[in-house]
Amino acid sequence: MACVQLGLAASVGLLDQLGADGVAWLRLAWAGVLLAVVVRPRPSWFTRSSFLACVALGLVTGALTMLFMAAVARLPLGTASALEFLGPLAVAVARGRGGARRLLWPALAAVGVLLLTEPWHGTADPLGVAFALAAAVCWAGYILLTQRVGDEVTGVRGLAVSMPVAGLLATAVAGPSMFGELTVELLVAGLGIAVLLPVIPFCLELLALRRLTTAAFGTLMSLEPGIALVVGLVVLHQVPGAAAVVGLAFVVAAGIGAERTGARAPAVPERAVA
Repeated sequence: MACVQLGLAASVGLLDQLGADGVAWLRLAWAGVLLAVVVRPRPSWFTRSSFLACVALGLVTGALTMLFMAAVARLPLGTASALEFLGPLAVAVARGRGGARRLLWPALAAVGVLLLTEPWHGTADPLGVAFALAAAVCWAGYILLTQRVGDEVTGVRGLAVSMPVAGLLATAVAGPSMFGELTVELLVAGLGIAVLLPVIPFCLELLALRRLTTAAFGTLMSLEPGIALVVGLVVLHQVPGAAAVVGLAFVVAAGIGAERTGARAPAVPERAVA
């Protein structure tokens, strides 16, 4: 999450030149190339089921990124972020353990997210809300598919399929309009940002989901607005208000509660068994 927020902060300088969709496309395209070249996936690493799961993860990853950027173009960032966080929170509620008590941590995190983002200060564009809610659905699917890919494919081999698929999807949607805007400097900057976001955080999330339940992971992801608050303060000099500080305390408490009840035994990948 720290890498994600630092990557977003580093992307600010490119927004004026490429726009939100262009920056998202450049990150995904470079990430797909990097992982394909470094990992060099082989057909023998995958079963039919695991390969299809990797492809599905790539489609969801690309859709998540592009839909969220479309929402941000029509809604305040806080409003879009709060709506998008409904995805992992829904996963935490649906997949949590402990009976009715499992509802406590997502509820606590939801309150914290609302206090951090303060969506009531923005105006809600209906199309923007639809894009943000669609991104929330994609994020829930991303969590479930990432855990499945992590369980079925060893190492980060699954990402060597999913990220090129995400890059191809982003290229089909936004790439053609961006080709004429690219320069050598933008390509180099995009490469650096792609390493910070999404290559490093996606690899770390894949490893995390081998050790956590989807409920714990989904709730812990609610810490991201708090990390965004800290990065905004230190890097972008955005001073948080009192509501944001209280919201950070709520999500930290929810994260601690989810972590204590969310451990899982590492799964044995199918290919390792074979």
